[in-house]
Amino acid sequence: MPLSAFHPSVAAWFRERLGAPTPVQERGWRAIRAGGHVLLAAPTGSGKTLAAFLHALDALLALGAELRDETRVLYVSPLKALGNDVAKNLLAPLRELRERDPALPEVRVSVRTGDTPARERAAMRRKPPHVLVTTPESLFLLLGSAGGRALLGTMRTVIVDEIHAVLPDKRGDHLALSLERLEALTGPLQRIGLSATQRPLERTAAYLAGSARSATIIDAVLPRALDLAIELPSSELQAVCSHEVWAEIYQRIAALVRERRSTLVFVNTRKAAERVARELRALLGEERVGCHHSSLARERRLEAEERLKAGALQALVATASLELGLDIGDVDLVVQIGSVRSIATFLQRVGRAGHGVGRTPVGRLFPLTRDELCEAAAILHAVRAGDLDVTLRRAAARRARAAARRCLRAAALACR
Repeated sequence: MPLSAFHPSVAAWFRERLGAPTPVQERGWRAIRAGGHVLLAAPTGSGKTLAAFLHALDALLALGAELRDETRVLYVSPLKALGNDVAKNLLAPLRELRERDPALPEVRVSVRTGDTPARERAAMRRKPPHVLVTTPESLFLLLGSAGGRALLGTMRTVIVDEIHAVLPDKRGDHLALSLERLEALTGPLQRIGLSATQRPLERTAAYLAGSARSATIIDAVLPRALDLAIELPSSELQAVCSHEVWAEIYQRIAALVRERRSTLVFVNTRKAAERVARELRALLGEERVGCHHSSLARERRLEAEERLKAGALQALVATASLELGLDIGDVDLVVQIGSVRSIATFLQRVGRAGHGVGRTPVGRLFPLTRDELCEAAAILHAVRAGDLDVTLRRAAARRARAAARRCLRAAALACR
């Protein structure tokens, strides 16, 4: 679908700000315009979120004075931080479009999660937003209240972002039920799924579409250049990471951070995030290193994200809270401490560096033990071979994880 099919002001804004559409945008717009369910699979930074949103926003803007105070588009994010970020990134283009063409109607965007203050929730009930951003858990709660059902009853499009992040566990079952309940409330609506890392696509498309339906698959996951390497300390790795090895890792990460403008350091637990941030502050300066995880207050998380984006932080230590498609500015390097146990997770995290069309993500992996060294080598081998994890539903995922643990233990024993 060419840009000329959009509202003239929308098309002009896109050409001026972004240039030519990416492949996933051109192919995605054509499929979305056809009206069926659509699964967009493309690398991080390829513009797939805008591919999903631009068509929906264009339809709202084209209504002009006929646009009513009702919620038409629902965006479901697996993370509150990602939802907040998407809402913020929608408001800026909408503001620019109205400045360009004052005749366009005002399209309102609101976030409804556990962090949303009571006054904002009340304001949504009085004057519904046209685009509602939420999480699977908050969607479930909205469907269980009279006010929530009134808000959701006029929905026409639902966008499920980072769908692979919920599919393998009970959140996926939970969301599938909520989507069916939503459709029973609203009548037929269009479902659009977004993901960067998933195989097989047919299984994910079937999950998105629900029972007795089908979804069009837009597969734009092309091979992407990556700058990846494993970092090893001078001391020998053991079955358990020693204090000596940790000290060398901190020194090496600090050296990598000093060489770049901004670095994102991923760890696997909240406790590790606090500890690593504390040690890096001692080496780099108290104000140059931040910490980000889901247990922190919303204000502290947002402050850390804004400071990294503004260049006030050299390094930000995070858990999976920053793993998905947040706009955190230009990150030069991603460091992963410890095993990620998943090809998809590793690619998702490394994709935070060089987040944009045509850029090369840079990642460094620090194994902490001999077993994790085997896992790190296997993950890099899989990435270079173009392999991806198989996306499984919950019961199958449990069996696969158990089998993977057995294989990893056998590989670790063979390395000794």
